[in-house]
Amino acid sequence: MQLSPEVDGMKKQRIVVALGGNALGDTPAKQIQAVRKASEAIAGLVEQGHEIILGHGNGPQVGIINSAMSYAAESGPKIPSMPFAECGAMSQGFIGYHLQQALNQELLRRRISRTVVSVVTQVLVDRQDPAFQEYTKPIGRFYTREQAERLTEEYGYRFMEDAGRGYRRVVPSPRPRQIVELPAIRRMVQSGLLVIAVGGGGIPVIEDEDGLKGVDAVIDKDRSCARLALELKADILMILTAVDHVCIRFNRPDQKSLTSLTKEEAEQYLAQGEFGKGSMQPKVEACLDFVSKLPGRMAVITSLENAGIALEDGVGTKIYSNEEKEPASCPEDYVIRLDQTGR
Repeated sequence: MQLSPEVDGMKKQRIVVALGGNALGDTPAKQIQAVRKASEAIAGLVEQGHEIILGHGNGPQVGIINSAMSYAAESGPKIPSMPFAECGAMSQGFIGYHLQQALNQELLRRRISRTVVSVVTQVLVDRQDPAFQEYTKPIGRFYTREQAERLTEEYGYRFMEDAGRGYRRVVPSPRPRQIVELPAIRRMVQSGLLVIAVGGGGIPVIEDEDGLKGVDAVIDKDRSCARLALELKADILMILTAVDHVCIRFNRPDQKSLTSLTKEEAEQYLAQGEFGKGSMQPKVEACLDFVSKLPGRMAVITSLENAGIALEDGVGTKIYSNEEKEPASCPEDYVIRLDQTGR
C-alpha cells in the first residue's frame, strides 16, 4: 500500500529539504547568485512531481545582521541594542525573500505553476534544556579582549576566544520542542504551496506567564527540519551539505564513503566518534530523530549538486530505520490514520 500517488511513473514523495546557510553566500550579492543555483535543484525535485518543504540555515547571514546591529549600537550615534532573536527573524525574511524570487523564476522557466511562500517561524525550546548551561554557538564578528570584557559587563554577553583571531560572542543551542506555526504550515502544504519554513532552525522562543518570548540562542537547522519532517509525516528528509556522502575516517588515507546506513549502524558510528561534532554529527543525529520515529521513512545526506538525483541508488548517504536498508511497508492502520488526518 503506497503512501503517495504515482506521478509520471515516479512515486510522489513529500520531502523536507534542509539547505545549509553556508551554501547561500556571505553577502547579499553572493546570496542572490547562490539561491539561483539552489533553486535549480529544488525546482528539479518539484518537476519530478515531489511535494517540497524547504528549510535553510542562516549562519553567515544572521552573523552579518547581528554584527551590523551591534556595531551601530556600540559606535557613533547610539541606537538600541537588537536582541539576537530579532536578528534571526530578520535573517528569515532576508533569505526567504531571495529564495522566493529565485524559486518563482526557476519554476516559471520550467512552466510549473506553484506559489512559493516564506513563514517567519518560531520554535519552542525548553528553558531547562542543558544547552542553556553550555554556550557553544559563536555568532557575529570578532572583538578584542577589552571589547569583549566591556560588552560582557554592559550587556551580560558571553564570549569565547576563537583560534587566535579574537573573541566572539557565544550562545546556547537548545533542541527544538515544538514548531509554533506548524498548523499554518501544514495547511499551506496541503493547499499546494511550496513552503519555506524554520529558517535558521527557527526563532528560539520560551513560554512564560506572558506568552512566548524570544531568547538568545541558535537552534540547529537540521534538527528543526527533522522535527518539521516528523510533524508533517514526510516521506523523506533530505539534508543538503558540502559533501556528496557521509564518510567514516574522514580526511584520512583510508576514508570511506557510505551510501547507506541502518539506524543501528549510524548509532554505532556516532558512538565511535566518527562524525565531527560541529559538522556531520548533528546531521546524522537529525536523520536518526526522523527515521526512528516514523516507520518506513528514509533520510538522505548529500551535496546540493546531487539534490536532483539524490533518490537514485548510490547517490548520497541514505539512512533507514530497518535492517534491509530500504523503506519498509507501513502497517495498514498507520496508512489509514495518515489518510484520516490529511497526512
